Amino acid sequence: MTKPYRARLASRNAHKAHELEVLLPGWEIEPLDRDDYPPEEGETYLDNARIKARFARAVLGPIPGVWALGEDSGIEVAALGGAPGPHSARSAQGDEVGWVLHELGGSEDRRARYVSELVAISPEGEEVRGSGTLEGAIAWAASGDEGFGFDPVFVPSGESGTVASLGNEWKSRSSHRARAAQSLLNAIAQRA
Repeated sequence: MTKPYRARLASRNAHKAHELEVLLPGWEIEPLDRDDYPPEEGETYLDNARIKARFARAVLGPIPGVWALGEDSGIEVAALGGAPGPHSARSAQGDEVGWVLHELGGSEDRRARYVSELVAISPEGEEVRGSGTLEGAIAWAASGDEGFGFDPVFVPSGESGTVASLGNEWKSRSSHRARAAQSLLNAIAQRA
């Protein structure tokens, strides 16, 4: 990437903006601090990411050189029929670990996957998308102190520890959001 990209992320979450800035080398990302975000009522992660990106683009207008960025992610647990899915944050109500361990109970089927969708809209209105998934399983108990959300109980396939115990450096290379970011970078490179 020869020039820096600037973007506003449709989120008040500065942590998520920083994480995406690390995952998108050459990008400068700031959160779009608004109180009037539209509800995330899409059926899919892509729907919700698109709702956010289009909202940010409408708020920003055609500011030269500034992209609008929307991201949605969640977890799908096989024994829960793929739930909570795009409703992950709302289902857990801030206690992701407690919620998923309670819902699974003693189920032997612990398969799960993280999903992330990124939608970037250029100042000219062109939409570009990146997708990423991370397969794994829900642990029987929480471990680790890095990451957030479901990270203390999500064990990626091929690993012996949770995302929270593997740490932020591992996450910045291998997470579902890292994979979505790489997919987005590839899609933007192909349009040039």
